[in-house]
Amino acid sequence: MSMSGEASKQRVRLANAVLNSESMMEASFGGREAGADTKEESFSDLQAAALEIEEAAVEDAYYRNKKSGIQVGLSALSQMVNTRAPTSPKGAKMPRGLMSAKPKPRDEAMEHFKNVLFGTKLNILLVFIPFAMVSHTFDMGDGPTFTLSLLAMCPLAERLGYVTEEMAKHTNATVGGLLNATFGNLTEMIVSIFALQAGLLRVVQLSLLGSILSNMLLVLGCAFLFGGLSRKEQTFNAEGVMMNFGLLLLAVMGLSLPAMLHFTHTELHGTDSELALSRFSSCILLLIYIAFLYFQLVTHTHLYEEEDDDDDDDDDEDELVLGFWGCIFWLSLATVLISLLSDYLVSTIEGASASWDFSVAFISVILLPIVGNAAEHASAVMFAMKNKMDISLGVAVGSATQIALLVIPFCVIAGWVIDQPMDLNMEVFETATLFTTVVTVAFVCQDGKSNWLKGLVLILAYLLLSASFFFHKDPDLAGRSANTATTQFVAAAAQGSA
Repeated sequence: MSMSGEASKQRVRLANAVLNSESMMEASFGGREAGADTKEESFSDLQAAALEIEEAAVEDAYYRNKKSGIQVGLSALSQMVNTRAPTSPKGAKMPRGLMSAKPKPRDEAMEHFKNVLFGTKLNILLVFIPFAMVSHTFDMGDGPTFTLSLLAMCPLAERLGYVTEEMAKHTNATVGGLLNATFGNLTEMIVSIFALQAGLLRVVQLSLLGSILSNMLLVLGCAFLFGGLSRKEQTFNAEGVMMNFGLLLLAVMGLSLPAMLHFTHTELHGTDSELALSRFSSCILLLIYIAFLYFQLVTHTHLYEEEDDDDDDDDDEDELVLGFWGCIFWLSLATVLISLLSDYLVSTIEGASASWDFSVAFISVILLPIVGNAAEHASAVMFAMKNKMDISLGVAVGSATQIALLVIPFCVIAGWVIDQPMDLNMEVFETATLFTTVVTVAFVCQDGKSNWLKGLVLILAYLLLSASFFFHKDPDLAGRSANTATTQFVAAAAQGSA
């Protein structure tokens, strides 16, 4: 007999075995009302049917050169057993793999708890949350409170991104994209709201500017560097990325116009003109962001979708880890803790500046954004190492676009609502820094290719900007510049070399 004929014969035998097992299943469950002996006999028949299915499936798999025979047979019987929910007789053993035991609600909750709290080594920093609370409650000083709050914020920002990704898996692509757009920069928005309420408008501007610089230089640079260490070259969809850079340049225009109006002294009504222009520009930028979401999620999804990969390593990448209501719970808990720590950060930032010998501008532009971008940083590097560069670019450059078109205008409108004169006048130094960053990264990404050298260039560019803000004296933060021991040491060294 030919191999194909033998395979057909085995498939017929497999189908008959499954049908016979169903009748035995009925007998097994019917034995519940009978005596114990009847239960034992019917259950033994069920075991025999399962073994018969397994034997036929093995032979079928041999002729078809794959494991689908075993999978078909066992899944059919497993579905029947799970549907009827049998009670196993005393001393009887079900065949291994026959029943897929569903976890109890308590076990499932414990598994979710472990995934959230022990899913990353960064979570060891969560122990600083109670220490930050104690330091704030007993007034142990601005420096320790700020330091402990900053350390505790890192894992919370990363876990917030993780829970958001899990929640997006319960929705379609459009709603998932909106969730990521809403919660991806939630840390920055919460810190900004507390700073607005405290009247620290300059801290809001500098921290959001620092988030854009951190995403485009540090996060993207690390993604290029670590992704390129194991590959000579990586590619991505340059057309979709360049669309983001076009929007970023438009945001730079909206941020630079109030500054140019101020420094050319051409305001029609003094500072009221700058404020009115900032609020009008913010409304325009929000409108553009809504149009961009429609463009990205509805009409031109092909520009932002990752091509299917044949690698087997990512088969379980979309496996659900948290349930929908579990995501709601952890998202709410993370938001409450981030809000609490944000209040600590804002109230102690000036005291921490004096304790650390760092200027408020340096802390706002460099340190706070690194903590707020912990989720984006981890995600971008992880996807780059898996050679999913379109997703990695979407995380890094997409997050910068969201801050420029959504978060900054949102803060201006929120300041308008709570009667705080928040505007878009970033000053000349900060505006020039933003413009050069956008242009530099656009040139690096224009060919749709990345390698480790490009990543190193972006990281070193971020170090240059960090040094420039360390020595920058912000005119609106007079008396809060880095003029203490650290800066005096550097200045003395410079004078000595001269």
